[in-house]
Amino acid sequence: MSERYDVIVVGSGAGGGLIAAELADAGRRVLLLEAGPHKTAADYTRWEARANHEMWWPIAWAEPTAPDQPPMPLFRGRLVGGTTSINTKVALRPSSEDYVKWHAAAGLVNDDGEPFSEADLLPHLERVEQRLGVRVRNDWQQCVKTVAPTFHELGAELESVMSYTDENCMRCGSCLQGCPTNAGKNTLNVYIQPAIVHSDLELRAGADVRRVLMEDHGDGLQATGVEYASADGSIHQVHAEVVVVAAGALSTPGILLRSGVREAGHDSPSSMLIGRNLGFHVARLVEGLFDEIQDAHAVYPITAHCIKFQRDADGGFIVEAATIQDPIGFAAALSDDSGVPLWGQELVDLMRRYRYFTGLLTMVNDENTGSVWVDETGRDRYSINFNASEQQRIDASLAFAQEVLRKAGARRVVQTGTLSTHVQGSCRMGSDPQRSVVGPYGESHDVKRLFIGDSSVVPRTLSVNPSLTIMALASRLAEYLAGDRHGYLPARGRLPVAAG
Repeated sequence: MSERYDVIVVGSGAGGGLIAAELADAGRRVLLLEAGPHKTAADYTRWEARANHEMWWPIAWAEPTAPDQPPMPLFRGRLVGGTTSINTKVALRPSSEDYVKWHAAAGLVNDDGEPFSEADLLPHLERVEQRLGVRVRNDWQQCVKTVAPTFHELGAELESVMSYTDENCMRCGSCLQGCPTNAGKNTLNVYIQPAIVHSDLELRAGADVRRVLMEDHGDGLQATGVEYASADGSIHQVHAEVVVVAAGALSTPGILLRSGVREAGHDSPSSMLIGRNLGFHVARLVEGLFDEIQDAHAVYPITAHCIKFQRDADGGFIVEAATIQDPIGFAAALSDDSGVPLWGQELVDLMRRYRYFTGLLTMVNDENTGSVWVDETGRDRYSINFNASEQQRIDASLAFAQEVLRKAGARRVVQTGTLSTHVQGSCRMGSDPQRSVVGPYGESHDVKRLFIGDSSVVPRTLSVNPSLTIMALASRLAEYLAGDRHGYLPARGRLPVAAG
């Protein structure tokens, strides 16, 4: 016999974990499916190799369309809580320019037909901030103090970050392997686990969703459930009144494409946009070797940031400080200031000076010129195709970070290639089906009862760390589904507490 729920949510990260929990708290029968394992603080140890194997997806690569460009690595979490369980907990709101870009990209409007703006998302941002306990972090350590005077000298001040970490944060630097004290908040310890205990949320980890089930009973195509493979390889089907796919900007398009949404939509403009407009918020680590010990590995990883250049007109990038990769990642990714990978004795000598490095993280506004597609073997593939404006911003951010470190006294400056941990935008949300995959509340333009609730709906890449925005959009979607405007759900349940 098939199992039936009010809502099935695929993916437990910033979007899916919150949506599942808030709907369960509203009295709905919810099944949350996660491809990765169920790890908790009891499992987290600062063991980089183990965490990379057990809690991160294998590195994905965005393939360049230009032959002279290298592929770009894409990083994301694979465990209950998704990337929120192993990220740096930075909580920044979108800028006013970000909302303008959203409307321009996909015609996104609010319920009154006006361009979607901060006023439409603010109640949900505030709701999430309160639940996460977002606070200012200004307990800077030496590695930040080393570079802060140079930022000031260059007229580009470092500012304290807003963070979803509580007072139990010991600045141990293990965020990327999971917080061993639960001081680092994530969708598991803030939303999912409380809903399991108090609201009967059902969680199934190790559940790899293969496709969305769809039927047409004469009134248009509708989502009816999902098919997934459990850890032992057995195939299961579960059914629901509503399906929310929140597997992330890299995985959600593949699920939709393998489900046949494009064929079912008869190659409609919206279905043809599945996987298009992938954005990266392109990042790079730039590391400086100093004469004094910095111990940049023993901090909360993103301690301060410089936002002088955030707007496109001002440069189109943010610089965060201070941070450094853990030893394996550090050794594997380092290049000289010409971009040539370091190896051999030179790399060994630098690694012996690991504690003397401090690093800056640059994050660049991009224009969603990437793509996701499924190849003939059924494998997800990704591409990059940076335009001249994007490349100019990438180059400018690197030059600025190098200048800061050298002026601060670094004896040697090294760098990584470009990378991304902030993928967004492969299933755009908008009011215009010609320019978006889903509507203003995340419902597919082609399949009723099918919603998208993750970073893939962001119409244009944010100029800030995206997790807070993803969670706010998820809270907005959860409230919308709980309100059940379309009568999709059984007549029971209670509305969540009003945002405010």
